[in-house]
Amino acid sequence: MRNDDIDPAAAADDNEAFLHSCLYFTANRLSRAVTRMADEAFATTGLAPGYGYVIRLCVAKPGITQKELSEKLYITPSTLTRFIDKLEAKHLVERKVQGKTVLIYPTEKGRELEPTIRAASKQLLESYQAVLGIEAAKMLTQSLESTSEQLER
Repeated sequence: MRNDDIDPAAAADDNEAFLHSCLYFTANRLSRAVTRMADEAFATTGLAPGYGYVIRLCVAKPGITQKELSEKLYITPSTLTRFIDKLEAKHLVERKVQGKTVLIYPTEKGRELEPTIRAASKQLLESYQAVLGIEAAKMLTQSLESTSEQLER
């Protein structure tokens, strides 16, 4: 077969087909879709979703260590440090150093914002459950959690 006998549309389809079976591509596509939904849900808080989850964890366990926070949120310590810096600037959390350990506490303002953050989390859950269905959303979340654990080993 000569090159000029190849249908360009069919060749393009073949060259793009791998995207639909590529975990990297589909995981990033899913991440972008969920991030859009999360940003919309958290707009009422004035915070990005990641910052909201830091506050929720701090309210649930005042004096949580930075190390524990970064482990629970699956983010690097340097990323968490930037999060804490921004939340401190907004007077939502405060750091207290105890020896070599840095403890994070919610401020009164942070505690007052926590119900709004909790409502945003609930709205996010309800948004993707409305699209996927409750059971499918639950199964997808569990599958992603399990898959992440396997790939991290």
